[in-house]
Amino acid sequence: MLAESNIIKESKQNQKIILFIFILKICTDIGSQYLFHAVEDKVFFKEVKILVPPTWKGNYERAKRETYDKASVFIDRPNPIFGDEPYTKQMKGCGEEGEYIHFTPDFLLDDDLLDAYGTREKVFVHEWAHLRWGVFDEYSEEEPFYLFGNNIEPTRCIKDIRGRNYKVTNGKHVHCPTDVATGLPIKGCQFFPDREQENSASIMYMQSLDSVKAFCGFMDHNYEAPNMQNKKCDYRSTSSVIFESSVDSDALNTLQPLPSPPPPPTFTVIQRQHRVICLILDVSGSMKGERILRLQQAATLFLSEIVEEGAQVGIVKFSTNAEIVSPLTTLQGKESRDGLIRHLPKTVDGSTNILSPCCAQDTIHYLNALWRSMHLRTSVTSVTSVIHFFIVCNIILSFPCHLNILTDGKFIVADQSLLSNQLVDSLSLISLFSKQLVSIGKNTADWFNGTVPIDRTVGNGTTFTVIYEKSIPTVHIEAPSGRVYNQAHVTNHQETRTITLNIPGTAEPGDWKYSFLNIRAAAQTMSLTVTSRAAHDDVNPIIVTAEMNQPSADGSKPMVVYAEVKQNRMPVLGAKVMATMESDTGHSELLHLLDNGAGADTLKDDGVYSRYFTKLKNGRYSLKVQVTREGGNIPFTPSRQGGSLYVPGYIVDGELQLNPPKPPVNVQPADVGSFTRIATGESFVVSVPPNAPPPNFPPNKVTDLSAEILEDTVLLNWTAPGEDLDQGTAGSYEIKWSEDLEVLQKNFSGANVLNTSALQPQEAGSSEQHHFLPDIPIPNGTTLFFALRSEDKEAVKSDVSNIARVKKFVPGPTSTETPDPGLNMSAVVISVCVGTLVVCLIAAVAIYVKKRQRNSGVI
Repeated sequence: MLAESNIIKESKQNQKIILFIFILKICTDIGSQYLFHAVEDKVFFKEVKILVPPTWKGNYERAKRETYDKASVFIDRPNPIFGDEPYTKQMKGCGEEGEYIHFTPDFLLDDDLLDAYGTREKVFVHEWAHLRWGVFDEYSEEEPFYLFGNNIEPTRCIKDIRGRNYKVTNGKHVHCPTDVATGLPIKGCQFFPDREQENSASIMYMQSLDSVKAFCGFMDHNYEAPNMQNKKCDYRSTSSVIFESSVDSDALNTLQPLPSPPPPPTFTVIQRQHRVICLILDVSGSMKGERILRLQQAATLFLSEIVEEGAQVGIVKFSTNAEIVSPLTTLQGKESRDGLIRHLPKTVDGSTNILSPCCAQDTIHYLNALWRSMHLRTSVTSVTSVIHFFIVCNIILSFPCHLNILTDGKFIVADQSLLSNQLVDSLSLISLFSKQLVSIGKNTADWFNGTVPIDRTVGNGTTFTVIYEKSIPTVHIEAPSGRVYNQAHVTNHQETRTITLNIPGTAEPGDWKYSFLNIRAAAQTMSLTVTSRAAHDDVNPIIVTAEMNQPSADGSKPMVVYAEVKQNRMPVLGAKVMATMESDTGHSELLHLLDNGAGADTLKDDGVYSRYFTKLKNGRYSLKVQVTREGGNIPFTPSRQGGSLYVPGYIVDGELQLNPPKPPVNVQPADVGSFTRIATGESFVVSVPPNAPPPNFPPNKVTDLSAEILEDTVLLNWTAPGEDLDQGTAGSYEIKWSEDLEVLQKNFSGANVLNTSALQPQEAGSSEQHHFLPDIPIPNGTTLFFALRSEDKEAVKSDVSNIARVKKFVPGPTSTETPDPGLNMSAVVISVCVGTLVVCLIAAVAIYVKKRQRNSGVI
């Protein structure tokens, strides 16, 4: 599905809308044909849905389950880090699906970009391969050149792509000077390909070339190139990953090529209006006691603070039978919200148990009746309905409920404990605008206090909500300016034991202090939830999302926790990210997530914080992530991954033809102040087979091994793995080296051994360093390759690390810029030789004169 944000100005809206949709259709149609031929005539686009903003005028089909956040391709304003460069967000590893493709309006409308990127349909296929099949780029902006023997090679695949290396300054080019310290071209040098090539690969390197129509195959793959494809996919070609490791690998290996070209895609342009939400609340006997109260409290907060204005909300209760307690009501201010809250059920009755294995069929029956009574004319399992399933329980669930899977909804298991506040946290998962800043609980006989930082990206609609167990506490909330809010400023919902403070206007940025005093002698539990929205319409708040890499696990492979922290699609770095996984059996695990490019983390400094979850015990788990960052500027990394290559120019008939310079990245650090966020992920299930031993995972593969030579000493650096993947401390290291890359790739055990007996592994995530003097002399120009493998205390070995390359290069004379290749090089050489001869003659005459003077006694 393609989704477009509200990016077209009203003045020329109709004209641009028509052009936009036309270009998208052409791009996807031709892209389907290009994709078909690139993957052995087996794959094409069959159906494409284009979701347009609700403000666009026109007669569009009504969107059903399709929402903006679920789109595969976004057409949106530029990401400040990428500009108009097309890119794909990839959080996971090789062969795993990415998150989304991002195009800008200018990329789709501005034909001036076609020379640099290639046709839009070819760019689309390049990005689609990132998204669908989890392959990576075959170029490198960080390492654009490498040494192969004594030759300087551009980082590319395939190696047969011809071209020249130039440095361009102010529109003028010179041959690339060599950096005397590395033997590589100096910074700023670029590779300019010949416009005419004979080779058909590779799409993941330079799709802009007319001859390129295929992915790099096994036979012509350049495994020497220091690109992301080699680093992340163990030196395998893109075709190998697509046909052997991707989500479509089984189908691609069984499908027969189509004998004729595929039909064009079917296009549907759809539009989503305001949400229609129905709260379907279980009031059967299973909900007696604290459960029905927790349901009231969470629903009250959802209706009063979380769900957006303009949405339509209805309420249904069911036990033995279903009953509509409030028809669909459009939310327009406090009165409409309070009216819905008054209709929330307060008592339980009937015998139907939502935890019964037949819950799915019963609920579908009730919902179908409800939908018909609300004149929505549809079945709940049809494409018009999305069901989010929230279960409040303190018992082990022994059955799967598939309603959320059937309807693309979310599944949440929430503890009924007020201390964990899980149900309230869960409902924030389906919020469109409100951001949860704090969710915390405490059991106390006196004070419950702390500090909430409100950063400059939020502040509107700020609400402090306290849920108490027994008796109302006294309230003291102090703004950064010193203004105090107390009992006189809050609303007490006595039936739901909830206190609410709505901050008028935009809340002051800074630290807000809260203190709640339990005035009764007996201890009671209280929870605090703070929510807020964007400070202004043109301000992008800091957003956190959390998820697991898979919805279930059986212990055969680990799970991974991901939390993305971003502002305006840019990664937020330097945050402290803590994830809590808690099961319905009482097992709880706290993990510190990292964005260091090691262990479970795919890319460093991309704003995605990750960690393996290895202590797998049976149960249904909730996932909650807390993100904090102290005050100061938020740095943004200029590094980019997953974008299409901007070609600076081409060699045409022996002459260089330049494209316009690529716009520089100019992203300034953002001063937003200290911030905190809470994010809830969907629940997941761990089901290890009975009598199976606990999972014993090896140390994680080291992916950031690097090497350098300082005089005659070799220095190796990497991030320490753990005892179990990236948890704990590994037992030992095994480091091998060779002068042949292929030896380490195919026969690690047979490579040369380094003595690591004195090397004691550190805790996972620590920086490791090992330096040594080789036993044999290393001549100038020698290239060495290193790799390592770790093992745990039970001798379970990790996968072999990435292979680090280092070349001993003794600097020669300082290089000077080479003249333009159009000059007569023979004349230059003769001139240099004559000049050298003249200098030598002058020097000889000077020495002769000096000797004559000395011999004659002249001083």
